[in-house]
Amino acid sequence: MHDEIDEVTVAAVPAGSASPPMSALAHFGFLTLPDFSMIAFSSAVEVLRMANYLGRADHYSWSIYSTNGAPAYASNGIAVRPTRALDASALPDVMIVCGGIDIRDAVDDGTRTMLAGLAGRGMPLGGICTGAYALMSSKLLDGYRCAVHWENRSTLHEEFPLVQFADELFVVDGDRLTCTGGTAPIDMMLYLVGLRFGQKLATQVSEQFILERIRSATDSQPIPVYARVGLSRAELIEVVRLMEANIEEPLSLDELARLVRLSQRHLQRMFKFYLNVSPTHYYLTLRLKRAREMLRTSNASIASVTTACGFQSPCHFSKAYRAQFGHAPSHERRQSG
Repeated sequence: MHDEIDEVTVAAVPAGSASPPMSALAHFGFLTLPDFSMIAFSSAVEVLRMANYLGRADHYSWSIYSTNGAPAYASNGIAVRPTRALDASALPDVMIVCGGIDIRDAVDDGTRTMLAGLAGRGMPLGGICTGAYALMSSKLLDGYRCAVHWENRSTLHEEFPLVQFADELFVVDGDRLTCTGGTAPIDMMLYLVGLRFGQKLATQVSEQFILERIRSATDSQPIPVYARVGLSRAELIEVVRLMEANIEEPLSLDELARLVRLSQRHLQRMFKFYLNVSPTHYYLTLRLKRAREMLRTSNASIASVTTACGFQSPCHFSKAYRAQFGHAPSHERRQSG
């Protein structure tokens, strides 16, 4: 099944080969595993296509690979063509593994051997959706920061303790690119377009896709609180829902505790144990994230945002915003404009 792949491993150059910088990537390889996520795959490819269209040149090219050269079927039953097997004489600049459901069954020893051979050549490697699992199980993400979908994070964290799991939508760490699922690959690829051609082209691509904004490498993926703490912690989940429903007029810690029939002390302990923050800090972070979203996606004045997010004065709001995000609210408004 993997006869073609052996050429890559045998022909691998000595370890320590320098990887090309991310800004130089032009030919993208997508390794489609069985039951891969079509939305994640197409989100990545379409950014490259649109960059070529708007740039009026073939800035990017892409090749679709499978482990045996035959088309792999996505989880929706659709196969992508043309698909090829790896040929050591014509390799892409980067290989991105496209995963989906049943990822453990989709990754075998031949896949791991192939990826190890590419890594030995100094090729940058990536994973979208669950594709990062292929790299983890090949020990190619040990010591790297990595982004995975929140649904898979806890299980993978236990299995691969040497991988540094991040909350972001995507992570570019050295010669590794990893990305959560859904439409997040759009943001990762727009980041790469921006590195190579500047933010103007990346913004033009995003506008063609009717995106409100480009999410950056510092944007966290929205992780439901029940995924963080487990469905059994109903009181904690309810407190977070109360916080989310009361942004403009924040509830006091005493009110929150009373509404879920817990003592303040018990509430403090739950937040510290399951979320590693105090309830006050968690609530403040929620309000600041809401404020950032308003600044980025609406024309509301900073004064209006201050009030809508429960802050008593612009001075307090600005100070808290700077502490959370490293810059003032006015900077956010300039960036979104």
